[in-house]
Amino acid sequence: MRNNTDLFYFNLTMFMNIGHFRYLAFVFCLLLYSFIVTANLAMILIIIRERTLHEPMYVFIAFLSANSLYGSAGFFPRFLMDLLSDTHLISRPACFTQIFIIYTYTSYELTILCIMAYDRYVAVCHPLHYHRKMNSKTVYTLSFFAWVCPTCYLTVSINTIVRLPLCGNNIQKVYCASWNVVKLSCVTTAVNSIVAMLGAIAIAFLPFGFILFTYFRIVVACWKKSSEVRGKVLQSCLPHVISFMIYSITSFSDTALSRQNLKEINPFLAVVLSLEFVIIPPVLNPLVYGLKLPEIRKHILKILCLKLQTKKNFCRTLPDSTLIM
Repeated sequence: MRNNTDLFYFNLTMFMNIGHFRYLAFVFCLLLYSFIVTANLAMILIIIRERTLHEPMYVFIAFLSANSLYGSAGFFPRFLMDLLSDTHLISRPACFTQIFIIYTYTSYELTILCIMAYDRYVAVCHPLHYHRKMNSKTVYTLSFFAWVCPTCYLTVSINTIVRLPLCGNNIQKVYCASWNVVKLSCVTTAVNSIVAMLGAIAIAFLPFGFILFTYFRIVVACWKKSSEVRGKVLQSCLPHVISFMIYSITSFSDTALSRQNLKEINPFLAVVLSLEFVIIPPVLNPLVYGLKLPEIRKHILKILCLKLQTKKNFCRTLPDSTLIM
């Protein structure tokens, strides 16, 4: 194929022709996106509103919810449009913008989970020094690096991909992905592959190793303590462990899929596996933290009870004829 260095559009080729079922898929995905926005926005507002939740652990949970809103906004609006469209062309600037948003979203998720693991490590292994070690300055510093480091790395990485001469425009995804664009390159990408691999190790495996190390230390610290203390630590750490496992499984599925020959895989299964990491964490994270952490659960129930009480009092003020209507 000839060298097309000035491609203006990419074609997303993994959209299947499902006929009128696309309207059902559109409604389902729209409801899913609405739930993600509502649940994560509620988590952020509850943490901002309640002064008792102005602690590092809950601040980092709010960061996770904000990141879920950010990543979902980079995927769902375009995906919903494509579900109802017969053509799935995306402009070059829009494609690389989506790549940047989705990949920074996944990187932010990992770095936030990393500082959350450190927060739990300090709380469990150094409880007497927790407030000194996790002061405002430390929280601001960790937050700064959690957001800025992935941004800098991915800005450089994506800028390298943008400069590649391309010999095609078909992307075997339902969204834009960097590796799929790299595979369209007309030139040898050995150097790019090595740089990308080293970057992936630095931004993924090092945080993964750090998270596993901190939770190993937490387990060791709790091993000789009473069952009551172990129960409190488990209650505090379990949501973070669940979020980390969800992220690990879903991101691994997409990474493994991108290295496979998609022609040999069921198209529906390929689409599901490629969408896990951008859908499942934003859906499950607010449920996990809202149901598992008693402080957040207490405030959620408090708000629901107030709304039910307000509705009940309003109904009592209505005439009987209105209630019958």
